[in-house]
Amino acid sequence: MNTPKRYTITAALPYTNGPIHIGHLAGVYVPADIYARYKRLTGNDVAFMCGSDEHGVPITIKAKKEGVSPQDIVDKYHAIIKKSFEDFGITFDNYSRTSAKIHHDTASAFFKTLYDKHEFVEEVTEQLYDEEANQFLADRFVTGTCPKCGNEEAYGDQCENCGSSLNATDLINPKSAITGNVPTLKETKHWFLPLNKHEDFLKEWILKGHKKDWKPNVYGQVKSWIDDGLRPRAVTRDLDWGIPVPIPGGEGKVLYVWFDAPIGYISATKEWAEKEGKDWEPYWKDQDTKLVHFIGKDNIVFHCIIFPSMLKAEGSYILPDNVPANEFLNLEGNKLSTSKNWAVWLPDYLEDFPNQQDVLRYALTANAPESKDNDFTWKDFQARNNNELVAIFGNFINRVVVLTNKYYDGIVPEASEYTKVDTETLAAVKAYPAVIESSIERYRFREASQELMNLARLGNKYLADEEPWKLVKTDEARTKTIMNIALQIASALATLCEPFLPFTSEKLKGILNTSDNSWSSISTKDVLIPSGHQIGKGELLFSKIEDKTIQEQLDKLEASKKANEAANKAVEPQKDLITFDDFTKLDIRVGTILEAEKMPKTKKLLILKVDTGIDIRTIVSGIAESFTPEEVIGKQVTVLVNLAPRALRGVESEGMILMTETPEGKLVFVNPDTTVNSGLQIS
Repeated sequence: MNTPKRYTITAALPYTNGPIHIGHLAGVYVPADIYARYKRLTGNDVAFMCGSDEHGVPITIKAKKEGVSPQDIVDKYHAIIKKSFEDFGITFDNYSRTSAKIHHDTASAFFKTLYDKHEFVEEVTEQLYDEEANQFLADRFVTGTCPKCGNEEAYGDQCENCGSSLNATDLINPKSAITGNVPTLKETKHWFLPLNKHEDFLKEWILKGHKKDWKPNVYGQVKSWIDDGLRPRAVTRDLDWGIPVPIPGGEGKVLYVWFDAPIGYISATKEWAEKEGKDWEPYWKDQDTKLVHFIGKDNIVFHCIIFPSMLKAEGSYILPDNVPANEFLNLEGNKLSTSKNWAVWLPDYLEDFPNQQDVLRYALTANAPESKDNDFTWKDFQARNNNELVAIFGNFINRVVVLTNKYYDGIVPEASEYTKVDTETLAAVKAYPAVIESSIERYRFREASQELMNLARLGNKYLADEEPWKLVKTDEARTKTIMNIALQIASALATLCEPFLPFTSEKLKGILNTSDNSWSSISTKDVLIPSGHQIGKGELLFSKIEDKTIQEQLDKLEASKKANEAANKAVEPQKDLITFDDFTKLDIRVGTILEAEKMPKTKKLLILKVDTGIDIRTIVSGIAESFTPEEVIGKQVTVLVNLAPRALRGVESEGMILMTETPEGKLVFVNPDTTVNSGLQIS
């Protein structure tokens, strides 16, 4: 067990332009909360800080689209995000916001300190400018092709495909996200943080220092950046939304969001300390404090290069001890996308799965994208719940509690002589805190969650092997010992599961009527729950999730996908002009479908017999995914009858049925509203 110390733990500030989704939770907030809860349980002084990032360009873009002010957007989503985190059990000591006065004051003072120390370089450069919008195009106001990987949808500050941090002028074929126009270049003055000046420090601190214990993806990305050579990075922007540049000449400009946002960790700590009557400085300036940043991989450069350079330039702050960034979480095989609504939103989950926060916490932890991108599927979520939480953890607790109430009216029985199995089992229980701790200290939360489940497996195996339900009639003393040991395991689970399954921990402690065990006591105490102690009645910790519930979620995603496709479906441009003579060559008539059958070994094709008024002919049509043969018999359809015959899968098709799609992608017949005679020409 580590000596108790002070920890400042930060979680990436979410943009307030939409709710939280499972990608955010898996990448940042669940692992950060596990770590913070664990550190508190082990007796450390913890300041767990986060807050809404309210000055990003995505917020101004959203405000423009909705025809409201940026303040309206951030007020709306700050409230939604804050409540979602609270309802989900994320235990921030303070969840602040960057629009708060304390943050504006802190960020402005930080900037001025660096300015007064001559840590910035002032430059007049050419920046992209939208003439129609009369605006410089910073960050996400411009899109184009990434110069690193060729992604055609890169932003002016970052490519989300390869994770590269960019400047807007780096983009190939840039376009304004406001008007769609090709921007021009226009001169403007800005202040730059000369990262090249800090290159030697970063090499010494990260590459030659002790940072090889950082996760390989983090260390590798940082090393690549440093090896490529660092360049000055602008810390101001030509925008009207953000923290005003607090120096002469800075009129009409604001602090770059990635200069301002990480300072939000500091201002959130100040705000918390003020409320709690604490001194904030030891959490940021005492060398004995351990600073840990939890982020996603797209934020690595900002937290490992830019922010440390800022802190080093200021001179009085500690540097991060670790930055355990996760990779990305995909959803049902596709990349999570807020713009395409391809996501599982936290507010929706909390509404659809009331009182099941821990199921999602566990599923995301057990499948965490710690070293590579992982995929969340609703079937895996269901399996994690039914096969692990219900069948292993919940089953063990239920058996112990039910049997204790059945045999002893809920009174913990007294153990007598231990067998070798008893001794080995209790020794194994005592070892689990150190085993789980080892995984957490290495930021392997997925591994830690499985070790927790192994403790529940140990309990199940112990009960299954010792069979107290058989011995109760023949060996009362032995049965009491078995049940006493099973209750010790249950009590250990109640404490050790708290970082991972906090709502379950609270519920289980209520059932066991105990709350006085610490993390360390499991390793040191021989008895966690004493004989003679009264436990409560049994209740299920977890409930089975049925196929119907999962299908509803899959249907919701499919509907979202179709709605997005319909909304973004481009209208085909007009074809080349034809003459009236070209048009008169088309012989389009009303036909009636007399017979229909599915073409064997195909998904899309129906073989139709159609009365065209001229004759009855065979037409092969690709409509089988939208209509059954029975549905189309008797339908009147629009037929191009003078199309040259064509063989399809060995069947000669003598015409074409004319159809179109609804905005939802459903095929419909283009036919007259009333029944008419077959053969009627359409002209």
